Amino acid sequence: MVIATLRHNRRKFPISVRPTGTDIAIARGIARHTAPAPEEAARALTWGADEKILLVLAAAGWVLSRGRSEPLQRAGNHALLTTVAASLLPHAMKSLFDQTRPDRKTVLGHVHGVSLSGKSEDAFPSGHALHMGALASAAGALQPGPRRAVRTLAVGISLTRILVLAHWASDVVAGFAIGAVLERLLRLWTGYPACLSREIDHGGT
Repeated sequence: MVIATLRHNRRKFPISVRPTGTDIAIARGIARHTAPAPEEAARALTWGADEKILLVLAAAGWVLSRGRSEPLQRAGNHALLTTVAASLLPHAMKSLFDQTRPDRKTVLGHVHGVSLSGKSEDAFPSGHALHMGALASAAGALQPGPRRAVRTLAVGISLTRILVLAHWASDVVAGFAIGAVLERLLRLWTGYPACLSREIDHGGT
C-alpha cells in the first residue's frame, strides 16, 4: 500500500513547464507587430548561437591553440569543453521538461512572418541562450572593450530567440543564466581565466 502510494505521488518526467503571464504578453506583442523582414533578419542572426557552428569554431580554436603557450592551450581546452557541455546540457534538460514553443501557439505571428523552430515541446530552456550565457561569462577575462562587445553580441543573439518566437522570454533568461553558471563551474577544472589573464599581462598573442 505504501509503495503503491509513493509510486503514485512520484513526479514523472517530462515535467510540464508553463509560460508566465509576462512571457505570454511579450509573445503576443511580437506576433502582432513583427513582419517578414525583421523575422528573416533575426533568424539569420540566431545562427550565431547554433551549437553545430559553435562546436566547429571551438574545435578549430582548440587545434590552433596547440603548440602555443600553455595559457593559450588551456584557454583552448576551456573553450572546447564549455562548448561541448553547453551543447549537451540543453538536450538533457529538454528530455526532463516539456514546454510548447510560442510559435506553436500563434496564428497571427505566422501571418506576419514567424516560422516554426525545432521540436514543438522543446522550448525550455533555450539552448542558444545557454551558449551565449557561457560566452558572456567567459568574456570576463577579456579587456573592457572586447568584453563589452562580446557580451552585447551574446545578449543580442539571445534576444533573437524571443523575436522569432522560438522561446518564451523566461526560457532565454533561464538558458543564459544556466550557461553562465556552467562556464564558471568548468573554470574550476580548466584553470580559466587566470591562464588567459597571465598571457595578456605578458603580452602573449
